[in-house]
Amino acid sequence: MDITINELGQLTPDSYVLLDMRGDVEVGHGIIPGAIHMSKEEILEKYSGGLVKADEAEAAEREDSAEKKLIIYCARGRISQELAEELRDRGYDAYSLKGGYTSWLLNEMKNQQADEVCAQVEKSIRKKFRKNIWCKFTKAINQYELVKEGDCIAVCISGGKDSMLMAKLFQELKLHNKFPFEVKFVVMDPGYSPENRKVIEENARKLKIPIHIFESDIFESVYHIEKSPCYLCARMRRGYLYNFAKELGCNKIALGHHYDDVIETILMGMLYGAQIQTMMPKLHSTNFEGMELIRPLYLIREDDIKAWRDYNNLRFIQCACKFTDTCTTCNNEENQSKRVEIKQLIAEIKKKNPYVEAHIFKSVENVNIETVIAYKKDGVKHHFLDNYDL
Repeated sequence: MDITINELGQLTPDSYVLLDMRGDVEVGHGIIPGAIHMSKEEILEKYSGGLVKADEAEAAEREDSAEKKLIIYCARGRISQELAEELRDRGYDAYSLKGGYTSWLLNEMKNQQADEVCAQVEKSIRKKFRKNIWCKFTKAINQYELVKEGDCIAVCISGGKDSMLMAKLFQELKLHNKFPFEVKFVVMDPGYSPENRKVIEENARKLKIPIHIFESDIFESVYHIEKSPCYLCARMRRGYLYNFAKELGCNKIALGHHYDDVIETILMGMLYGAQIQTMMPKLHSTNFEGMELIRPLYLIREDDIKAWRDYNNLRFIQCACKFTDTCTTCNNEENQSKRVEIKQLIAEIKKKNPYVEAHIFKSVENVNIETVIAYKKDGVKHHFLDNYDL
């Protein structure tokens, strides 16, 4: 049985318990205020049928829960339906939130006024987050020479927090530019659900980002591919973005990869790819002549991006691909990416070494070729024995 967002709003807070059954990654991108984050297994264990418990405190808590509605939600409100039915069979007054978290998110966005939201966001970039976001953005622009006179840059917006922040930073940069350059804000729809596309459009409206939307069928093309669909999807999306950017007269595309993406890529290459490589701040395209890829968020920490998002009460989509769009990956650890594993590994090491992230980042700036067994340059492998006895 479902309960709608409007019906939820009519309930008093003490009459229900709101349970978020999404995975840790999804919850990290936003949670409904007042919700309790629990996995499906934890919910089933907590409400495991009957009110008889050995511990009196737990028995009292369960009896209190039995008098309240249990409202459960996932990303779309589909997996939560099954869980709500199971809890109803156990005697609880359980409901699934219709449309899930996305439904609540869209409802919230409708109530926000663009002028007010945009003004606050822009002020926060200039004031509160000047040191950790704006200054690091401009440092990357200058240090890696990412923006040059006469450039026309396609700022690629996926709908997540990183690319939306990048768009606002470019708008701010245009106000202070010391030489002429142009930016165009590009959104590729590779097959988003209507709900996710609406979230992107609403955020663009609120933040006053004039987006160019173009469509493709990439999600449909890779949906039935079993081996590395995410890698293929990323490659195809990059190609479509280059093509569309060229049609708009752009010579560069800007992607929203940040500092944490860089250090995670370094470790992933070592631990899973048996190679030392990094995510470069800029690259010449090998397939699109005259085109270049730049990463202006290169020096910005993800935690600072999250802090900016939460300070401004912004809500963005996390992953809108067909593999997650149906909630099939909710709380499913088997589907966690290698990048999530690396992120968790870095967090564990940081507990003992607080400088580990900076050390990983600097490691690819301080490579000593004389102590490397072998390396590649321009596709040619060089071995230390080649010149050892010379």
